[in-house]
Amino acid sequence: MEVTTKKLNDANVQIDAKIEINEIEARVNKLAREAGKQLKVDGFRKGKVPAHVVKKMHGEKLEQDAEGDILKNVLDQGNKDLGISKDSILGQPTFKKFDKTDDGLVISIEVSLRPEFAVEGYAELAPTFDMPTVEDAEIDKKLVEIAEGNATLTKIEENRAVKNGDNIIMNFVGSIDGVDFDGGSAEDFNLNIGSGQFIPGFEEQLIGLNINEENTITVTFPEDYHSDELAGKESQFKVTIKEIQEKISPEINEELAVKLLQGEENPTLETLKERVAEQIKSEKISKIYNDELKPKMVDALVKHFVFSLPNNIVEQEIDAKVQAKAQTMSQEELDSYKDNNEKILELRGSVKEDAEDSVKATFIVDAMARKEKITVSDDEVSQTIYYEAMRNGQNPQDAMKHYRENNLLAAVKMGMIEDKLLGKLLGL
Repeated sequence: MEVTTKKLNDANVQIDAKIEINEIEARVNKLAREAGKQLKVDGFRKGKVPAHVVKKMHGEKLEQDAEGDILKNVLDQGNKDLGISKDSILGQPTFKKFDKTDDGLVISIEVSLRPEFAVEGYAELAPTFDMPTVEDAEIDKKLVEIAEGNATLTKIEENRAVKNGDNIIMNFVGSIDGVDFDGGSAEDFNLNIGSGQFIPGFEEQLIGLNINEENTITVTFPEDYHSDELAGKESQFKVTIKEIQEKISPEINEELAVKLLQGEENPTLETLKERVAEQIKSEKISKIYNDELKPKMVDALVKHFVFSLPNNIVEQEIDAKVQAKAQTMSQEELDSYKDNNEKILELRGSVKEDAEDSVKATFIVDAMARKEKITVSDDEVSQTIYYEAMRNGQNPQDAMKHYRENNLLAAVKMGMIEDKLLGKLLGL
């Protein structure tokens, strides 16, 4: 076995090997002899199956195992010659050549390594910014929004017609050509006028109707309605408004503060205003960070540090970006890439620079976080996913399951580490 090595750059090495056919055959024979000691074959005593019989029965598998063993030896020898530790290797080796000939094997393997660079000189890269302030008018506006969010539905006692924004309780019966249809009737149905819960034209015709008066409204189901029996059909609904409710927002006072600041010692309206001001300021800082500071900081870091990138990780990132682009393409666009290697290579080339910057930023953040002793626990990741799910009206358990099954937890953790690190450097 002839093994030669060369360093492509600080993050990638190449291992070339030429294996004679007699080496492969010797390895196959050895594996056959070892297997013969374990196999049970009719006509032979257990453990006494001749090698040539084993080769006849399992020749292809033996050859594959022999090649696998030889490849491992090639990698071990190449890594030893280059002085590479297993801890520094990233991902799986990439085969650049694997030629099988009558004379043996000719192999060329690329191995990618974790980049090493001096983690220094980054503190002064943090961009300057003005800390946002909060005006009294902003606090007052937010308090009104909070009060509206805590509004309760109250039955109106005055005798008036339905208007937009009301919540109503009604009975209705739907029919087509005088025949009631399934699913077209309900009693004590709760509907907010203007919510768009019903088909177009239905809610609009309820505006102006009075309580306890039976009315008939006519609407046409959309052509793309989910029920073929109703799609495109004109229908009549006999409607009776039983109750009109309107939202009543609580007053912005000490009582509201006590309700909203449960668990806080001596809650007052002034305390509530302070919490609201903190929230507004936090939202402003978050927007500045995501829209301006983070992109500037990451860009500055990528330009500041100069080091080689592991090719296999870059290729994985290119794959991810190409897949993301593919998801935004029409079927016609996707079809244009089939069997068109030139166009595929052009697409991969168009995202290569972004992929390299993304990979580079990941290694920089990881190295800086270790130096700054920035960590994020698994519990913090879980709490963040739960909070985001609840804020978006999703089931937290389902969200956690999605992240786990799609191997996204590591990416979430890395993003949180990045935000902690950059927040520290920016003084946030």
